[in-house]
Amino acid sequence: MSRRIKRMNPKPRSRDERDDSRPHQARGAKKAGPRSGGKPGAKPPRFAGERAERRGPERAERRPPKSALEKAAPAKPVEALLPTKVQTVTVTADENNMRVDRFLEARFPGLSFSHIQRVVRKGELRVDGKRVDSKDRLEEGQSVRIPPLKLDAPKVVGELSEAAQKTLKALKEMTLYEDDDVLVLNKPAGLAVQGGSGMTRHIDQMLEVMRDAKGQKPRLVHRIDRETSGCLLIAKTRFAASHLTGAFRSRSARKVYWALVPGLPKPKQGRISTFLAKEEGEDDTIMRIAQHGDEGASHAVTYYAVVETAGNKLTWVSLKPVTGRTHQLRAHMEHIGHPIVGDPKYFNIENWQLPGGLQNRLHLLARRIVIPHPRGGVIDATAPLPPHMQQSWNLLGLDASRFDPIENAPEE
Repeated sequence: MSRRIKRMNPKPRSRDERDDSRPHQARGAKKAGPRSGGKPGAKPPRFAGERAERRGPERAERRPPKSALEKAAPAKPVEALLPTKVQTVTVTADENNMRVDRFLEARFPGLSFSHIQRVVRKGELRVDGKRVDSKDRLEEGQSVRIPPLKLDAPKVVGELSEAAQKTLKALKEMTLYEDDDVLVLNKPAGLAVQGGSGMTRHIDQMLEVMRDAKGQKPRLVHRIDRETSGCLLIAKTRFAASHLTGAFRSRSARKVYWALVPGLPKPKQGRISTFLAKEEGEDDTIMRIAQHGDEGASHAVTYYAVVETAGNKLTWVSLKPVTGRTHQLRAHMEHIGHPIVGDPKYFNIENWQLPGGLQNRLHLLARRIVIPHPRGGVIDATAPLPPHMQQSWNLLGLDASRFDPIENAPEE
C-alpha cells in the first residue's frame, strides 16, 4: 500500500471558496518541479514518468494528517430547519454545477436518500418550473421549488455513540489518504458504496458519522461495484466535490484496475471500444454490447495489458478505463473472451474449473487513482490486493511488485 500526493502552489480562490475551507497544505509535500511548472490545474504526469520519480531516494517522508476519528470532539448542537410547507430557493454561486440530489442533501442534512429520489421522481421538485432528474446539474441563479419535506430529527454533533465510534474506526482503517478536502478509502469487497433494496450498511451510510459542525457530511465522488475492492474517492467539502466531479467529467482522473482472467488475451496489450446498454432481467441487470444508435447505448473504451501469466491458464491483467460506464471492465473482458474470475454476472465459460485453493469471488481491484487535487497538485493513491486476491497471487506465484505495463497506455 502506498500513499502519495504531489503539491503545487494553490491557485487563487474566490471568496466563496475561501469561506468553504481553510487554505490546504499537505505535510511534507514536495514543491512542484519543472515537470508540472507549478501551474494550477496542470494535468497529472504520465504514469511511466511517475514510476522513475517514485523510486527516487529524495522522496520526503510525511506524517499523515489527523483522521476524522482523532479530530472528533464535542461541538455545539446543529441548528436544523424543519420545513413544513412549499418553499422556493435560489441556487447560490457555491451551489453552481451541483447535482440536484447533492443540492438537497446539502441544504437538508436530515433528508434521507430515498425521500430525495421520491420527490424528484414524482416531479414535486421543480427547477425554473420544470421537472428534473436527480443527476441533473444546477446553475447559479436558478429557482428551485421544494415541496414539503420529512426530515429526521435534528442531530446533535458531539459525543459519538459506541456504534458510531466503531464505524469511524472502520473508516479510519480503510483510509489510504486524507486531508481537509479529500478522503481516499480502500473499500473492501462485499461492502456496497451506496444503499439499495434491503441494504442497511454501505459507505454512504457510514459517512454519516463524519458530519461536521454545519451538518455537512463527506460526499461520494464516484462509485465502484459492491464486490470490487480498492480506491474510492470521497470529497469532504462542497468545494472539493465540485472540482473532483469536474475532473471525472473532463477525464483528467485516471484509474487503474487489476484483474485475474482465464486464458491469455491476445494481443497482450490492446484497446476495447464498444457501445454498452443496460439489459433488464427478471432478477438482475447487466450491460450488453450494443450498436451505435441503440436506445440507451453509451460508448465505452478500455485499455488492457497482460502483466503476468500462470501457466497460460490464468492471466493477471491491468485495466485502464477511459470512460466510466456501469460494469464496463467486467462486460469488456467478457466481450473479448476473458471474463474476470469469480464474476457472478459475466463469467459464463462452460465446464471451466476454478484451480484448487482459489476463492470463487470477483478478482477485480481498483488498484490506483490519480487525480488533480482541488487546491493544486496531484492525489495519487494505491490500494493493496484484497485478502482473496492476495491468496490467489500467492498460490499462482504472481509477483505483485512487477512493473505494470498499463502505465504506457495512451491517455485519451
